[in-house]
Amino acid sequence: MTNTPKFGRLYGIGVGPGDVDLLTVKAYRLLQNVPVIGVPKRNARAQSYAYSIVKGLTRPNQEILELIFPMTKDVDLLQSHWESAADAIFQRLLLGKDVAFITEGDPFLYSTFTYLFNLFREKYPDVSIDVVPGISSINGAAASAMLPLVYGDRQLAITPATCGIQKLRDTLEGFDTVVLLKVNSVFDDVFELLDELNLVDKSVFVSRCTSPDEMIVHDIRKLRGRKLDYLSLLIIRK
Repeated sequence: MTNTPKFGRLYGIGVGPGDVDLLTVKAYRLLQNVPVIGVPKRNARAQSYAYSIVKGLTRPNQEILELIFPMTKDVDLLQSHWESAADAIFQRLLLGKDVAFITEGDPFLYSTFTYLFNLFREKYPDVSIDVVPGISSINGAAASAMLPLVYGDRQLAITPATCGIQKLRDTLEGFDTVVLLKVNSVFDDVFELLDELNLVDKSVFVSRCTSPDEMIVHDIRKLRGRKLDYLSLLIIRK
């Protein structure tokens, strides 16, 4: 008779946009009890924003498993790092240890965890996975800026600002409220489009929302030519 290995459980935990007090009760309870916490990082020297949110909640006997997810468009390199991260997590699960992979915002909204989730479904289908939702930067930014996103029959679109100018134009023309993520690297191009569509004065910039380093800018003209934080977004509400 073959004994089926008893794997640990993988948790994808959203830790919210920046303020630790916005962590859900379920996320808090799990982070207090799991033996391993998976921490995403851009490179070996970088700090993890997700971990910085919950670092004060961790215990000395927990393993902090640092996992590298480089910011690159090289698909082969990304795939290699995703698979290495999945394998490292699986080795802990194979020992019967539960692993909580943390991510800022929500695990299923433009999150690194999505790639791990898909890999585990493909490579390790017998592993049980739980997803704990988190407050997204979209919700956090709207609350910080005191800006209701939509109401009634108004329509909302969420998209990376890096999707291309024509797609951005179509989205901005087709929706009442648009939230643009990843605006830092393309802000000046986006500004020109907003100016063309007479939407500059209907736009609010928010970075690192709800954190001590939060910045809210209502006159986005001031941001042209500036180096902006990666954790930034624009809310455009007609």
